[in-house]
Amino acid sequence: MTRVLVPLAILEGETVPAGLPTLLAPADVTVLGYHVLPEQTPPDQARLQYEDRATAALDDLVAEFEAAGGAADHRLVFTHDREQTIDRVAAETGADAYAITGVTGPVDRLLVALSDAAAVDRIGSFVADLVAGREIDVTLFLATDDEPGGRESLEAAAEALAAAGIDVETELAVDDAPFEALVDAAADHDAIVMGEQAPSLRSFLLGEDAERVAAESVGPVLIVRSSDGA
Repeated sequence: MTRVLVPLAILEGETVPAGLPTLLAPADVTVLGYHVLPEQTPPDQARLQYEDRATAALDDLVAEFEAAGGAADHRLVFTHDREQTIDRVAAETGADAYAITGVTGPVDRLLVALSDAAAVDRIGSFVADLVAGREIDVTLFLATDDEPGGRESLEAAAEALAAAGIDVETELAVDDAPFEALVDAAADHDAIVMGEQAPSLRSFLLGEDAERVAAESVGPVLIVRSSDGA
């Protein structure tokens, strides 16, 4: 079963958009509620103060995923290092992907951003598990300066998804800045799937790119972990 990690700043009121539980219904979901502490605050002290409130919020979020027909559990972590915590819990749970929650209603159109050849099969497999048998249109997107190679990669990925009964379109951006081209393509879609190396997971999840995507796209971003990170 595909597993997706959904990290949320739980005590800051971060939650999931209405369309995300339905999109992730075919997957097992772990909701990671985290709270970043000042260096001088011991985690055990914070847990005594905030655990009941945070756990109640996590129980409500798990119920949202279950009401959409999915399976979900939760983890609660008080930490001094958000990045390290997310990476650690992803490894412990065997997560195939992370979610940046975004804001969305029903997901009818999914943009899938491909990158290096090594990630194409992994991303395609994740998308097939998520979309097969559902009325969700998929656009495969690739930004590259190698037009013939890019078209070949897109066609191969499209054929694999079409064989699983998924409606697929392709979009190739040649010699464009990859991030800007991706943001432009995302405008017509409800959610994005991409590999963590295109650009990096940390750049999207923890850095300025996450803010740019949140500002420019209406939906969540699902980041498929690399094989050496799974």
